[in-house]
Amino acid sequence: TTPRPNLFIRRHRVRDVDLDDLVTLGTLDAALAAFLRAALRSGKNIVVTGLQNAGKTTLIRALASEFHPMERFATIEREYELHLHDMPDRHPRVVAMEAREGSSERDATGRPAGEVGLAELVIDALRMNLRRIIVGEVRGSEVLPMLQAMSTGDGSLCTVHARSAAKAFDRIVTLCLSEGVGMSDAFAYRLAAGAIDLVVHITLLDESIIGGRRHRFVSEVLEVEGIGDAGRPAITSVFAPR
Repeated sequence: TTPRPNLFIRRHRVRDVDLDDLVTLGTLDAALAAFLRAALRSGKNIVVTGLQNAGKTTLIRALASEFHPMERFATIEREYELHLHDMPDRHPRVVAMEAREGSSERDATGRPAGEVGLAELVIDALRMNLRRIIVGEVRGSEVLPMLQAMSTGDGSLCTVHARSAAKAFDRIVTLCLSEGVGMSDAFAYRLAAGAIDLVVHITLLDESIIGGRRHRFVSEVLEVEGIGDAGRPAITSVFAPR
């Protein structure tokens, strides 16, 4: 309950967008756009990180625009926000899936009746012979099947809330451990290191309070090179602003 009701409307002004559009907007420079385009075409698994409203969804849309038009891939979201299935000219073969909340009744396992979670949708997508899977936002039980999909396939994308690219691994490991499947943190770090190829962090710089503007830009790109000596992912910074 709340003493004062609030209404929020999430508007997605930029839907049909590609990497060149983000260069025009100042989110990327031309060299970084070329790097990300090559990474996608070579099948790198990419995790996009950032804080709330940083522009992660828009960046995922732009990355997906680099897929071949006849490539079959899946989008898995709690609520449709990517809207790639609304662009049949650009993505005619996308398989769009949305989670479903359950009712107030419970089934035999104690779950809300009729509930379909992201983790189940990821598992279903793995049976569809799709090259890529895009998870709109990883923040719960879907983290394990998503990492497994990345470790056995190529070119998948997802977003994770994190304050920096490096902190994304701690966030992912925390999500893995919270599932209560008896996984150790060492194994979770190893799983993440074997599944993720690049972490792209996007930053929102809001100077509107001093009369400026809100500027979204990619502030860091990390390459993951397997597990390091200390049991953590070995990472190399391949891009950072001057």
